[in-house]
Amino acid sequence: MTVSVSASRVALAGGIALSSVVLLSGTAFAHVSVQPQGEAAKGGYATVNIKVPNERDNASTVKLEVNFPLDHPLASVMPQPVPGWKAEVTKSKLSKPLELHGKKINEAVSKVTWTADGSKIGPGQFQQFPLSLGQLPEDTDQLVLKAIQTYDNKEIVRWIEEAKEGADEPQNPAPVLKLSAASGDHHGAAATDAPTTAPSASASGDAKTGHDDKAGHHEEKTAAAASSSDTTARILGVIGILVGIAGVAFGVLAGRRRSA
Repeated sequence: MTVSVSASRVALAGGIALSSVVLLSGTAFAHVSVQPQGEAAKGGYATVNIKVPNERDNASTVKLEVNFPLDHPLASVMPQPVPGWKAEVTKSKLSKPLELHGKKINEAVSKVTWTADGSKIGPGQFQQFPLSLGQLPEDTDQLVLKAIQTYDNKEIVRWIEEAKEGADEPQNPAPVLKLSAASGDHHGAAATDAPTTAPSASASGDAKTGHDDKAGHHEEKTAAAASSSDTTARILGVIGILVGIAGVAFGVLAGRRRSA
């Protein structure tokens, strides 16, 4: 009887520990993030996805606002059409003009807002919002894109906290775009290559040739490989925890039996 009770307690403790790990591993990745499609090199152009997961079980995301730093301004920020969403680009005056291709630019994009227009991000779902960015700054290693997520129950989540070196990740971290070293041609991932994560009805996409199709397939494979690698890592982590719990339970039971 003693062995049976001990086994039940060990099994219960193991179940609680495993559930906690699974829940924590899920929430650790459930925040708004920015993911480059290919290279995001200093001085070049890039295509990125703003990934927005829905964190609530009883509400849907209906609005997203992404703010761009004006201390490292971007002259061009172009959203790709996303079915069921309306995109609005806001520009602001610069205190110091930006020079691009020999021309002085007095304003830059400060914000892009997506508002639900027939669609929502429901519980257990996520949505990606593609952007073409350029020209990327050469005097910084990253761009912090502070985001504000709004739910249909009027709840607002501000993803604006900047991570500090040596400290734990903040509760609501701001999306960060890491920039790689400058490439020779200063084009990085070509700004004309449309992202593959959302369909577009633009005429320019219809006019492109097989070259864009090949680039699109390559980006799809890259994104799929990254997703597969992330999923595999999580599965292996959970398996490792299960094996550890089983080992502890076996050891406890063996000790009880020897004592009996």
